[in-house]
Amino acid sequence: MTGTLTILRAGPGLTVQDGGRTGWLEYGVSRGGAADRLALAEGAALLGQGADLAAIEMAGMGGEFQADTDLRIALTGAPMRASIDGAAVAWNASHLLPAGARLTIGAARSGSYGYLHVGGGFQAPEHLGARSAHLAAGIGAPLAEGDALEVGPDSGRTTGLGLVPEDRFEGGIVRVVASLQTALFPDAELKRFEKTTFRRGARGNRMGVPMESDGEGFRTDGARSVVSEVIVPGDIQVTGDGTPYVLLAESQTTGGYPRIGTVMPCDLPRLAQAAAGVAVQFRFIPLDEAVELERAEAERRKGLRGQCVPLIRDPRTMTNLLSYQLISGAIAREEDVL
Repeated sequence: MTGTLTILRAGPGLTVQDGGRTGWLEYGVSRGGAADRLALAEGAALLGQGADLAAIEMAGMGGEFQADTDLRIALTGAPMRASIDGAAVAWNASHLLPAGARLTIGAARSGSYGYLHVGGGFQAPEHLGARSAHLAAGIGAPLAEGDALEVGPDSGRTTGLGLVPEDRFEGGIVRVVASLQTALFPDAELKRFEKTTFRRGARGNRMGVPMESDGEGFRTDGARSVVSEVIVPGDIQVTGDGTPYVLLAESQTTGGYPRIGTVMPCDLPRLAQAAAGVAVQFRFIPLDEAVELERAEAERRKGLRGQCVPLIRDPRTMTNLLSYQLISGAIAREEDVL
């Protein structure tokens, strides 16, 4: 199955995203890719394909889409209201999008980033080994009304599967490990950092998010800046006014603010998905424990396909209900029942 998906209406933050591009840090290009890479793995599991294929990332709101041929789709990430030709469809699930039907995706009910996957993935042009848009680096552009995206070959057939997502859309505890500059912060500041309940700031984007609180900013023992060096998504820089700023997918590649810690990769989706105002707390864990947790998470993601289960459809929403065999194995009233 191949075809084209046309965007009839686009929300303000639609981009094509995959796992990002590696090997370009020395040239000033960070990895980029999906803000929530776990959502890519969940979509791949629902469609029975590789997690390296590109999907549409929707920041806060979706849009309206139409295919020129039957397409398998999956919806993951921040839950959004979705319907096909007006009939509601489940999130965290795979569906058949018939040719000519309209898929409508509304605003996020929780979280920040939702994802629309198709069987075969979107065949956006490759740049530096990836199809993902990296707006901070000037690669690609937001999707807009009228854009038509080519879909790759799809050898799969299965739809109607659901998957219970990892709970990560309402903030909560985020685990961090010590960074190169953690020791520059006094013990009292580190303890206060762990005890503080932060709110995800409204100014966040794919580059990073500020973490706001009611208390004073966090200070090092010495200077407020350090020699500029390599930084990566998950690093928590403390800016000049003492505000922690967590770097995300499209972060810059070097920085001179001290890092109070680094968010574990397996917890970064929880931070990326936190909507403005959502409460977050940080907890330091030992590096060896973090390594084991990352290994366990990698194994869990490999097994996502085995966690997919058939959707239980609501008869009230089935427009073709009479086409189903609702009773089987019926017998005559007079026959003996063993």
